Amino acid sequence: MAHKSIFAVWISLISNILLTALKIITGFVFNSKVLVADGIHNAGDVVATVAALTSAMVSRKPADEDHPYGHGKAEAIASGFVALILIVAALLMVYKSIESFWEPPAAASWVALAAALVSLIWKQALYMYCIRVGRAENSRSLIATAYDHIADVYASAAAVIGIGIALAGDYFHIPFTEYGDSAAGIIVSYLVIRLGFKMGREAIDILMDKNITPEKLTELSSIIYSVPNVKRVDSIRARELGNAIIVDVKVSVPNQLTVKQGHDVSREVKKTIMRRMKHVGDVMVHLNPWYADGEEE
Repeated sequence: MAHKSIFAVWISLISNILLTALKIITGFVFNSKVLVADGIHNAGDVVATVAALTSAMVSRKPADEDHPYGHGKAEAIASGFVALILIVAALLMVYKSIESFWEPPAAASWVALAAALVSLIWKQALYMYCIRVGRAENSRSLIATAYDHIADVYASAAAVIGIGIALAGDYFHIPFTEYGDSAAGIIVSYLVIRLGFKMGREAIDILMDKNITPEKLTELSSIIYSVPNVKRVDSIRARELGNAIIVDVKVSVPNQLTVKQGHDVSREVKKTIMRRMKHVGDVMVHLNPWYADGEEE
């Protein structure tokens, strides 16, 4: 992971610590259950961000004798860990939201609303920053952190809506509006759980060496066919290894080429792929003979 990504994770970690303190302290002082629950969610984010930071540092380690392909999958592991924390935190939010329907509602507070608004704006800014850097650096752990931020945006939006409905209901004497934050919390928790499952599935796919998307495979095939003397693409395999893509291809070249000429074609295939396709870390090329008359030996 590049230094920009690590810096972004550090920004996320410090922000999560500050927001956790802001929400929990404000929630307890002004008796806002939704804000306390959101603060607990943020506490889980601190753990998730520490995992992302640790994986970022591990993934930067060069390949060694025991790990000849490097340590890039550490980021996929961290991404899966963040997904698990999101799901657990969302389930906790569901439980707390349902539980609050059977408890006396707390009086809504303008200070609690302000704290929720600060969190909403802060987390939206963090999401936009982290997703931009994460995609530019192809950092799985930072992208997972960005998704964690957007989940917090949902949670903070629920808190703003819930507290706002309670305040409006109190002002206009509308019955049952004091439970608005609980209802919003359940809806948002569902969205966070969906996000967590999506992130977890992507992390598992990387750890299980799933092929890249069909669109990217088609792009790879087109790039390979652009290399002179490549007569046929026999097979393409490509998998994500942390923030890099590893490509394994078999191509057929004219059978009369010398070993050196074949080697030159192989090298050109690798150079062309790495030049024209983003985030490719290595390309392994296997050559097969191609016969003009269609016969194979």
